[in-house]
Amino acid sequence: MSNDPPSPVSSPLSYLELVEICDNFRLPHNYGSTDVFQKPSDTDSFVPWTLSQSPGSPAVGLLRLDVVDLLRKEKSGTWVIPEPQAGYRVSFDTSVNTPRKRTAVLKQLCERWRDTGAFPASIGLRKWRNEMFPVYRNPFGVHDYYPENDSDEGLGNYAFEMERAACALFGVVTYGIHMTIYQGIASSPQVKIWVPTRAKTKQTWPSWLDNSVAGGIPSGMPVFESLVKECEEEASMQADIVRNHAKPVGTISYFFRNRMHFLQPEVEYTYDLEVPHDTPFQPRPSDGEVESFDLLSLDEVKLKMRQGIFKPNCAAVLIDFFVRHGHLTPDDEPDYMEIVTRLHGRFEYERWCQQVCI
Repeated sequence: MSNDPPSPVSSPLSYLELVEICDNFRLPHNYGSTDVFQKPSDTDSFVPWTLSQSPGSPAVGLLRLDVVDLLRKEKSGTWVIPEPQAGYRVSFDTSVNTPRKRTAVLKQLCERWRDTGAFPASIGLRKWRNEMFPVYRNPFGVHDYYPENDSDEGLGNYAFEMERAACALFGVVTYGIHMTIYQGIASSPQVKIWVPTRAKTKQTWPSWLDNSVAGGIPSGMPVFESLVKECEEEASMQADIVRNHAKPVGTISYFFRNRMHFLQPEVEYTYDLEVPHDTPFQPRPSDGEVESFDLLSLDEVKLKMRQGIFKPNCAAVLIDFFVRHGHLTPDDEPDYMEIVTRLHGRFEYERWCQQVCI
């Protein structure tokens, strides 16, 4: 993530370079071997985090070695961290075996780390979001929610929830909604797109350009209801307009490593909304997260994207919009296949537990 306002690049970025800024991480070749433990300060090495030490227990995150070292200092009965060896993983203790118990352990731990100054650039008081994000057994599975479940019987996909700001520390997959609001015909070169500028006071990416409406999906909230909420809060849009005109158009997913070298594998549910002719409206800032909205031509959007002043995942969502509506085609973009496939990655998830969960 970035704490600095954007600065236009000197040389225009290609669409593939924009995707690469967002999808910028791959597991190292020695992932899962003993080599990764030779340098405890190595920020390029990661250990899988599973729900338990049982064979087949799903991986829910990827932990940097300094996070693992700090977890070793926790009281017994909460975490299991074997001595380093090929294929080892960190997990909850066997007694921490339900969604409610896992959530309680993480809440206590993350709040204590925040208050004692651990990882202040990620979970310090200024970074704390006070918003819970869900973690699932299968990151590509159903978004169910059982916060009070005191049993793992039935094995729903919901595993636990945790503070949003701490998700990158633990390398868990997070989810969001992004919508492109446009005027005109989406496939026309004359289409115009509503583009917000993020507020200068935002905790992350202040003053960067964003998608028309975007936000994270908090625990317990359905995907579409998250979109409705963000539209009301960020853009002063009436719920009826969103419910009647927003169209789900798919997802993008990418493996992002932030400036602190923590991992943020993310899935964004994408929507399009054509400004209706019979109910014209203009998005307006509401909750202080957006500085302003501007209606930009397609060429203006492309120029600002290539200047590198869009938040990286927002540029990726717009590239997906261009592909879907014929503004980026295999005949005019030599990197078309690389771009399209990189926008729909799986975070190398099958490798997260390749030597330990079989």
